[in-house]
Order: sequence, then structure tokens, then C-alpha cells
Amino acid sequence: MENKEKEERFAALLDEYGGMIRKICYMYASDGDHFKDLCQEVVLNLWRGFDGYRGTGKLSSWIYRVGINTCISFYRRYGRNAGHVSLEELCGVAEEESGRALRLEEMYRLISRLDGFERALILLWLDEHTYEQIAEITGLPRNTVATRLRRIREKLSERAER
Repeated sequence: MENKEKEERFAALLDEYGGMIRKICYMYASDGDHFKDLCQEVVLNLWRGFDGYRGTGKLSSWIYRVGINTCISFYRRYGRNAGHVSLEELCGVAEEESGRALRLEEMYRLISRLDGFERALILLWLDEHTYEQIAEITGLPRNTVATRLRRIREKLSERAER
């Protein structure tokens, strides 16, 4: 594929899936700079792998896989950070939506305490992927996905009640 055509197709991919990429990065970011670094790293890895994408699975599944693997690797490399970037800082949430933003921020705070792989699973589930799609993305058997998600939801419920 010609470079110009590749750049145009990649730009279209980023336009369509940019929100998903930011959401994945948000789940692993500890602050605004870390979020920007993660986004940049994911986009770079998507670009590097773009020619190798064969179209055998859904494009969104491939983007999730690259994004989550990049974030988990980044997370392992630079360690866990106690802080977390505020949702308002990343999204510019309007003042009248602050109640919703606070609930979302609390949910993301609870999710941020999960290990990297648990975060990946719950993120995919929150984005309404089926167990089969999550199994395809992660390489886990479907029943393992269902069991792990049930345990993760229970863990989050327990932590929310504290």
C-alpha cells in the first residue's frame, strides 16, 4: 500500500476508534501526562502493526488487543502508581454533569485497583463486548472469561461497599 493511502486509512482508523483508544489508556493512566504517554504509545504500536493487520478478525478487536497489551506492558514497565487522573481533566466534563462524573470517577478508581488483566477484561465487558468477543481478544476460553468477569464484578461490588 502506498504511504499516502496508508496514512489516510490510519487517520480514518484514529478518527473512528480514538475514543476507544483513550478509554483503554484512561484505565491505566495515573495522571494526565501518563495518559498522554499511553495514548502515544498505543497509536505508535497501532501504526507499527497496521501493515500486518490481515483483516481476519474485527478491526476493533485488533485495536483492543494492541491497546490493552501496550498499556499492560507500559504499566508493568513503569510500575503501579497510586494516583489517578481525574475524569474532568481528561474529558473536560461540564459542571452540570459533575454528579455523573463523580460516579464515573469512582467506578474508574475502583477499576484502577484491579490488576492489569482484570482491568482489560472489565473494560471490554463495560464496552458491551460479548464473552465470545472477549475470548477472541484475550485468547481465553469463553467459560474462563465468564468466570473471571463474575469474580471481578463481585470484587468491585465488595470494594464499593467499603
